[in-house]
Amino acid sequence: MTTVQDIHPRIGRTAARRSALRRVLTAREISIVFALAVLVAVTAGVRPAFVHSQSIRDILLGAAIVAVLAVGQTVVMITRSVDLSVGSILGLSAYAAGTVLSDHPGLPVVLALVLGMAVGACCGVINGLLVRFGNVPALVVTLGTLYMFRGVAYLWADGEQIYADELPGGFLKLGTASLLGVPYLVVIALIVMVVVGVVLRNYPVGRQLYAMGSSPPGARLAGIPVGRRLLGAFVVSGTLAGLAGVLFAARFGTIDASAGNGYELNVVAAAVVGGVAVAGGVGTVWGAALGALLLTTISSALAVLNINQFWQQAIVGALILLAIGIDRLIALRVAAALKKEGSNVR
Repeated sequence: MTTVQDIHPRIGRTAARRSALRRVLTAREISIVFALAVLVAVTAGVRPAFVHSQSIRDILLGAAIVAVLAVGQTVVMITRSVDLSVGSILGLSAYAAGTVLSDHPGLPVVLALVLGMAVGACCGVINGLLVRFGNVPALVVTLGTLYMFRGVAYLWADGEQIYADELPGGFLKLGTASLLGVPYLVVIALIVMVVVGVVLRNYPVGRQLYAMGSSPPGARLAGIPVGRRLLGAFVVSGTLAGLAGVLFAARFGTIDASAGNGYELNVVAAAVVGGVAVAGGVGTVWGAALGALLLTTISSALAVLNINQFWQQAIVGALILLAIGIDRLIALRVAAALKKEGSNVR
């Protein structure tokens, strides 16, 4: 029989765990902001043009697209999965939106956004169904669909490109215009972050996703529909990748089947650097977005400083390893603290 005395230690340990994780996530986000400030200050000291308005605008536009992808990736990663197909979904959605807009110039921009998101959602459904019913790790499934979706894009494009002069001016304005000085792409990214962040933090479905990542068997025992939630996570990731594809098309104008090639690794890196644990159950969309901003700023800074692109890739890889190492160290310390607290209670 469970007594009140038995329950209090459990509540205390749960509260301690949440408090520890909250402190860790806050510290990680503050450290990213500090790293950004140092990076910008050092680069501006060498190349003052780096902090000019146009340079900052370009960084924000690039980070906005990666941030939208990283938010979707966060939803998947907190369930202890990963979606490597987001770059290919972006490319397929971008080409689909560009093709429809070039054939129907009078189509409203909102419908183009909906079209891209619909294409992404369909890709997400495919990923989710394969992971749920195929009993295959998400890493393997999405590695396969990465090539499958990219192959569909290449087959559709057949070597052709869509150029900016073939797209409506209103659509291209989405990638260049601003609202009160803030680019539309950044506004859209912020809306995505707020909506997904609020759902993950304040709604039962968000808490269930975190529970799945923390302990899949425990989530099943608690009555959480793990299969449906996992499918939903991949649909969200695909939908946001489709939205990012439309934003990519609006920003760059010229679209071909290779659009978004290589984005998947940058997106995973942004999420991991931002504090989203590879082992699941930990992370926020805000941290992932900050990770996207940091990586985009690093790329721009290295280009401004005329540093070889090899070092850019090496730095990103080093950041991923560092973030994983920090997560592991933190997990061990939190576990040790909880174990010590449990022994003290007894």
